[in-house]
Amino acid sequence: MQKNIKNVSETEQELEIILSQEEFGTEYNQELEEAKRSIQIKGFRKGHAPAGLIKKLAGPSIEASIAEKMASKYFGEIAEAENIKPANRAQITNVIFEPEQLTIQLAYEIHPEFELKDFSGYTFTKANYLITDEDIDREIKLILKGHGTMITVDEPASETDTVIGDVSRLNEAGEPEEDHTTKNHHFSLEYLPAENPFRIALTGKKAGEVIDVDAEQKNPDETPSRFRVTVSEIKRLELPELTDELVKEITGQQFEAVTDFLADVRIQLTSHFLNKSDEELLEAISAKLIEENPVPSPKSMIASFTNMLVENAKRQMGGGFPKGFNEAEFRVAMKPNAEKHAQWLLISQKIAEVNTLSVSDDDIKAYAEKEAEKNAEANAEDLLSTYMSAEFRDYVTDTILKDKIYDIIKSKVTITEEETPIPAHTA
Repeated sequence: MQKNIKNVSETEQELEIILSQEEFGTEYNQELEEAKRSIQIKGFRKGHAPAGLIKKLAGPSIEASIAEKMASKYFGEIAEAENIKPANRAQITNVIFEPEQLTIQLAYEIHPEFELKDFSGYTFTKANYLITDEDIDREIKLILKGHGTMITVDEPASETDTVIGDVSRLNEAGEPEEDHTTKNHHFSLEYLPAENPFRIALTGKKAGEVIDVDAEQKNPDETPSRFRVTVSEIKRLELPELTDELVKEITGQQFEAVTDFLADVRIQLTSHFLNKSDEELLEAISAKLIEENPVPSPKSMIASFTNMLVENAKRQMGGGFPKGFNEAEFRVAMKPNAEKHAQWLLISQKIAEVNTLSVSDDDIKAYAEKEAEKNAEANAEDLLSTYMSAEFRDYVTDTILKDKIYDIIKSKVTITEEETPIPAHTA
């Protein structure tokens, strides 16, 4: 066997494999015999047609099959011997079939060779989120919203109230247009953007008031549309008192006392923001390493991550994009993000390679035991059996390896903590 490797770019290679008749002849003769036994040719008994006629009729398909088999057989051997790291499946681009020689030309993408810059001098700031009593109180109010009652109030509308009224678009003379009137429109002020003209105009208004609102147009050259809102009612969400009975209802009997429920809310918030802090730190680390190591990424790898991002977006939209959504444009928009994912994968693999990181059965066992500790109903042996199965092993191995990579990074960089208030959210 002869081989010729050509570097097309940092992420692309071409391979030419040249085989002698001795190296492909046995497989070729076997396929020829199989064709001879299975092909029925008029004028000949099945299995007795001349080999020359069989070659004429089935030769191209036999040659294609042999080329595929030989490429599959020898490409792996060559890749291992030459330390080639394919990024996708090699594609046959040309085959030259001669009586004494078979030449197969392949094209494929590779993981680029690069030197990782020393990152031991990097410094990162990690948020140390502080959970206060006010944060717990705010979280409890959000929970209670699902059990509140909307009541009518004879007071000016606050920023969290719902204003109900008739809305009419005004013509150039400032008169309502009957064809553009909506009865009993609900304005949930809390969920309108702070700069929304309706939120600004309706906050502080009472039932019975009439307000004209100028709604800005997206096109600055267009005249703003004007609307008139006749306020008929102000609705306010009245929250229930947090009692032991309500706690039982909210938690499905998991907790029976307010104090226990409050303690659990604090635990859940603390856990959430510990994870958030870790995620933000790792995002900052990956962004810095990508910036310092702009690795060229194989097109197939970028395409794979683009598909992943698109499918994730579909799942978030209920399984598919809405009618009229331009998926092609969305894919183009996702490409820069996909490229960063590909670059981070290559950088992570380099860190694992340089530090000879691997995942053993003992690592998987320790991971199963750690996960079992998080859930009182989980059994470490059952989890281990699941993690070692063909269906889950690759995923678990990848998860453990990522943790090892991050541990290596965090052990070499400087991380300072900064006390940070948790961001307020309203829904």
